[in-house]
Amino acid sequence: MESSDVELDLQRSVQAVLRELSTQAPALQSNRGMWRWSLHKKVERDPGKSPVLVRILLRELEKAESEDARHIIIPLLHTLMYVLTKATGITEELHQRTYAFCMRLLTLPAPYCTIALDCAIRLKTETAVPGTLYQRLVIAEQNLTSELYPYRESALLLEIEAAQGQQTPEACMRHVISHALQAALGAACHAGALQRKLLASSRPDLEGYFHAVVTAVEQMAREPSPSREGHLERLEEIYCSLLGPPAAARGRCGGDPLQDRALSVPLPSPRITFHLWTDEEQLWKELVLFLRPLTQLRLSADLEALDLQGLLPDWELARASMLSTDSGIERDLPLGADELLTPGSPEAERAGLQRKGGIKKRVWPADIMMPSSWDGPPGLHRRTGRPSGDGELLPGISRLHTARVLVLGDDRMLGRLARAYCNLRKRETQRFCLTPRLSLQLYYIPLLAPETSAASRRSELGELATFLGRADPWYESIVNTLCPTIHKLAEMPLSLDTSQTVDPFILDAITYYVRMGTQPVYFQIYTVKIFSGDLSQDPAEDIFLTELKVKIQDSKFPKDSFSPRRRGVAEGPGAELSICYQKALLSHRNQEVTVSLRATGLVLKTLPASDTEVSGPIYCTPTAAPDTDHTCLRVSVTEIVKTSNLAGRSFSVVTNTFRTTNIQIQSQDRRLLTLSLDKDSCRTYKDVVRFEVAPCPEPCSRTQQSKVLGLSSHQQEMERNKAKAKPLLIPINTFSGIVQ
Repeated sequence: MESSDVELDLQRSVQAVLRELSTQAPALQSNRGMWRWSLHKKVERDPGKSPVLVRILLRELEKAESEDARHIIIPLLHTLMYVLTKATGITEELHQRTYAFCMRLLTLPAPYCTIALDCAIRLKTETAVPGTLYQRLVIAEQNLTSELYPYRESALLLEIEAAQGQQTPEACMRHVISHALQAALGAACHAGALQRKLLASSRPDLEGYFHAVVTAVEQMAREPSPSREGHLERLEEIYCSLLGPPAAARGRCGGDPLQDRALSVPLPSPRITFHLWTDEEQLWKELVLFLRPLTQLRLSADLEALDLQGLLPDWELARASMLSTDSGIERDLPLGADELLTPGSPEAERAGLQRKGGIKKRVWPADIMMPSSWDGPPGLHRRTGRPSGDGELLPGISRLHTARVLVLGDDRMLGRLARAYCNLRKRETQRFCLTPRLSLQLYYIPLLAPETSAASRRSELGELATFLGRADPWYESIVNTLCPTIHKLAEMPLSLDTSQTVDPFILDAITYYVRMGTQPVYFQIYTVKIFSGDLSQDPAEDIFLTELKVKIQDSKFPKDSFSPRRRGVAEGPGAELSICYQKALLSHRNQEVTVSLRATGLVLKTLPASDTEVSGPIYCTPTAAPDTDHTCLRVSVTEIVKTSNLAGRSFSVVTNTFRTTNIQIQSQDRRLLTLSLDKDSCRTYKDVVRFEVAPCPEPCSRTQQSKVLGLSSHQQEMERNKAKAKPLLIPINTFSGIVQ
């Protein structure tokens, strides 16, 4: 195919992706996500098309910048970065143009500047040392051993049963070597001869070439001013050692263009483990096993066997005061307590003045209890300038790994995820095992059961996915369109060929989402305290993420039970409720409202009904601190209004809606209530007379509690108020966060 035909074909594919983002036509809705997939497949089949596609994408990005068409900038930028990560033969001029474009985006508001900064940091290294992004991605995802880049990534896919064929370590090492040499040497690399040599190499020789390439790339990438020429010289030496000087010289002088053209170097799919979520503690267990494989860890009932290089739990760091009879001087120790020294020796003289090695106070960073991966936002999006999953969090513990947890299901599944996440955070305040070494990234793929795929049922069980689709158009195009494809795959007859049990389109879409979806949207978790009609039972506590629904039961509790019936209350449909709530005001002033009304039901929702509402996730500038006043519940009360006229009494139904930050509801006429959390029938509470809802606070560790105990009463109150003001947020990763 001629170059003009290639450019025209790729231009059509790019325009199809842009039309998909710019229109809501039903004809294009059925193929959403397929255009991006086909575009990347064209480049994978013929790597020589990569520079052409990069130029087209750059041209479209510059056009969108000049026309202020911001809605297509982030999707095109993600597509461009994905091509640059996988491609070889990209010139330095194209890398510099892309870097300059990202630097210009830094003047735009978030999330454009956030994503542009992340891309610019990676491009700066890739420009000087081609192949760095590909190499680091494969090493981390495939768990290849490398001392210079020891990071690991793992994807856990919950709520689905499947199997996936994995690339062998030898094949991944061959891919890394081939990609690095082709990216650096370009046309001078004899790709066919290189591939044949690598296939014929033994495992020890292959590992030697692999470590040589990784060392050359990482050492050059870590230099303050990396040199592209110096990098080229190092890889030429490795290339000559592989093929020999004659073959290397023949490649530089030019050989057969049909044999020397660049071969496709696939980017292996990440190592994804599939799990059917049946245990509430499964998330914690899988994360522990990720850090310490099953062969190296004796998994006890409470998982206390985890040892992270001598790291003590945080409650052991806060020592309780106790009386000690040890003076701390070695000469006061009884005989036999240590090795006896010769009297009069220099060692004995020094020992008389030395203290026994006491407990040294370990200095922790100020934000140690809240690492970057679990921290709420200083604004809406995560901090930039720090590669996801990389960096040194604690002194001496620099291997911070990344666990990417994908959840398939509807809003009910997300409610279970919120409970597991909350329990994980509480457990970490007691044991402090995973936080120092693990970056936890959460992803969500909506999946509704086939019998509930009707439009009305979809809007009911897929509210959070609908919100994310409105907030991030690229998420709507790539992720929200997977549900019909997954159902079609499930309806297909079983194939006798078990070598490939995952549809390539679905696997590619999941892989693209996991790799490029780095911008989280934070959602407030709410806690509910439930009081039953039986006074002998203690109040129950639970959490919910999207919805709490209240229904009125037909039964009543005894007169001498929790709440006496008010006099003068007439019988009628519904129940008489007392509602006390904190009104959500833009001025953030505290205004408490108490009302009594007759209602047939209530619904408390955490997500906004439209783009114009500001409830639900945190809407604040990147420099503003998160605050519970920025989040609010949307309460809909189905109220019964009694009217009297000449015909007698009648009742009418009115739905009232208000916003609040916390609320308390109590039944006044002996009617019992039924609570349903996150639309999950398994999380239903019956015979309820009162309940309280408030934002779930950040779990407080024992270290923080011990610090509070040592303060004065006024300071203790200030510290507790400060701790209460920080809510517990759960991050769901998308491609751009919320596009304002």
